[in-house]
Amino acid sequence: MIRLFGIAAGAGFTLILLYSFVMGAVNFIKEPPVKAVEYSFHKHPEKPGFAHEGIFGKFDRGQLQRGLKVYQEVCAACHSMNLVAFRNFEDLGYSEGQIKTIAKNWATETPSINPDTGEASTRPSLASDQIPSPYLNDVQARAANNNALPPDLSLMTKARHDGTNYVYSLLTGYTDPPSDLPEENRPGTGLYYNAYFANLNIAMAPPLNSEGQVSYDDGTKASIDQMAKDVSAFLAWTAEPKMEARKSIGLGVIGFLIVFTFLAYFSYQNIWADLKAQKRKD
Repeated sequence: MIRLFGIAAGAGFTLILLYSFVMGAVNFIKEPPVKAVEYSFHKHPEKPGFAHEGIFGKFDRGQLQRGLKVYQEVCAACHSMNLVAFRNFEDLGYSEGQIKTIAKNWATETPSINPDTGEASTRPSLASDQIPSPYLNDVQARAANNNALPPDLSLMTKARHDGTNYVYSLLTGYTDPPSDLPEENRPGTGLYYNAYFANLNIAMAPPLNSEGQVSYDDGTKASIDQMAKDVSAFLAWTAEPKMEARKSIGLGVIGFLIVFTFLAYFSYQNIWADLKAQKRKD
């Protein structure tokens, strides 16, 4: 009796699930979901190609240094990078003296305390300091940016899907709104149209707006496209500075597993060969 009750209950649940599935499919066919306007105009990131991409990819140190310069002279005016210290720039190929100079000449000084008065103060940054934020707190940041809070860029390429390509596309994707964009989706006051941004309208003004905005030390032509590529690669490094080591270790592990697999297979063949032969005789 209990078994029959269990079977009946299971059959009932199965019928309910089947009914729900069928009715859901019917409703989907009769009334297909309407795509939002943003979905129609939103674009997927472009893929300009970066040296660090792929299994064997490595960072281009020259590009990273150029990207640092773009961040320092353009992005750092609004965006913090709290998880990166000046001493980390050694990985970019800078010497200890160069790093100290970069830290000392950074536009924003490091918050400190005046030893004589005990009041809040600032001082030139040291190599051991984290990169100082351009604002004291979120309130000041919002007040300076039309109530929009500029995000920290330390992990930005990890926080966005297809991060490096997304940053590049966003920086180069500012255009006038298309003529067929509905009025309610057009950028309002203090907003800018960018098809690579999720809701099409972004509060950040185009940061890269003219050729030669930054002067590269290596003589590379500082076009908007080049500056966008360089700073995108730099942000990929800040988000994963040990990427090259990770790839090297991964390749070594894969190689070890391949060799181990062959050794295990041939050991198996050698150990069991006599037993198999004896079993055939028997």
